[in-house]
Amino acid sequence: MRLTRPMLALTGAAAALALAGCGSGGDAKATAAVPQTATGSLEHLAAEVKCTPNIQIDADELRQAVCKKAKNTTDKFILATFATDRGQREWINGAKDYGGYYLVGRKWVAVGPEKTVTTLRSTLGGTMEEGSAHMNGHGSGHEG
Repeated sequence: MRLTRPMLALTGAAAALALAGCGSGGDAKATAAVPQTATGSLEHLAAEVKCTPNIQIDADELRQAVCKKAKNTTDKFILATFATDRGQREWINGAKDYGGYYLVGRKWVAVGPEKTVTTLRSTLGGTMEEGSAHMNGHGSGHEG
């Protein structure tokens, strides 16, 4: 399957919006020690956090799955792996317009609610990024 960059960004953004919601549980910045950033395939990363990935996109440029913890079926997040650093950054930049929380590693991203992404960081390492202001019904929250 061949996917275009705009299509990849739109898919990622829609997934981020659907999973992240518009609520925030406060300032939950991780202050604990963060492990070295994990690397590997989508399946390897999913196994590290003990989740069952449901593959949504399986393309050369991007592999993306909805992942949920085996014991907690409501704790869902998006896990995506990328062929290139550039493809990863373009996907993140497009998706961040929709808000949400992003855990970013080398050629992978996990997207979900703040609490979930913070928990994932304790296993996968990586850096936390937050999307733009949440949609309020009047646009994206960006100024002209």
